[in-house]
Amino acid sequence: MQVFRWEAIFSAILLVSTAVASPMVAAQVTGHVTVTAPHGAGPASRDASVVFWLTPLTPETNRHNAQNRTPHARLLQRNKTFEPHVLAVQVGSLVDFPNHDPFFHNVFSLFDGKRFDLGLYEAGSTRAVRVDRAGICYIFCNIHPQMSAVVVVVDTPFFAVSDDRGEIVIPNVPMGQYQLSVWEEHCTPDTLKELSRKVTVTEGLTSLGSVHMQESSEPATAHLNKYGKQYDPSVFSSPIYVQP
Repeated sequence: MQVFRWEAIFSAILLVSTAVASPMVAAQVTGHVTVTAPHGAGPASRDASVVFWLTPLTPETNRHNAQNRTPHARLLQRNKTFEPHVLAVQVGSLVDFPNHDPFFHNVFSLFDGKRFDLGLYEAGSTRAVRVDRAGICYIFCNIHPQMSAVVVVVDTPFFAVSDDRGEIVIPNVPMGQYQLSVWEEHCTPDTLKELSRKVTVTEGLTSLGSVHMQESSEPATAHLNKYGKQYDPSVFSSPIYVQP
């Protein structure tokens, strides 16, 4: 009788330990997004990369918030452009800014999200920034005003950027309740807020369906340099800054 009780207790402990050690059932969250120009005048003509992210609303899924973090991301400078134009990372990630142009760059961000100034650095070198707060970082070069990019920093490991066909795939999302958030560079805050909603992720595959976004008709304003002033045209006369 005594042996039976110990066997029963051992079996119960084993079941509990197995349940705790077993990972939560995860799903692949998919969707499709269409971005149109103002007033529905055809597809958007600019880079229309859309960022989707899922913020856990329950303790079970929130435990996974610190997992699956991408420790390194990269925003390449080449041909006086940033590649990619839109980058999404989790809070705490390190973002590299390699300079693959044959001249100097000065990457900076003075807006929402992480604020930084990497200073002048030469061709072939790399500088990095650890993004330690959620937000939208608008990235520019203090030498070349035509260069711009956006780093969307989210406080969740469950995010994705739409591809060229507008497809969204967020892998390995544990079952549970989430708040869906969406961001696109040329949509108004009201438009983005309307697209935010609660999502229930179930086992296997969860579809967000088709999401339609319309860009704002408000004209974009030219950004200033890191000193809050207009770019100086005379800087481009120096051979140290101009591509041969």
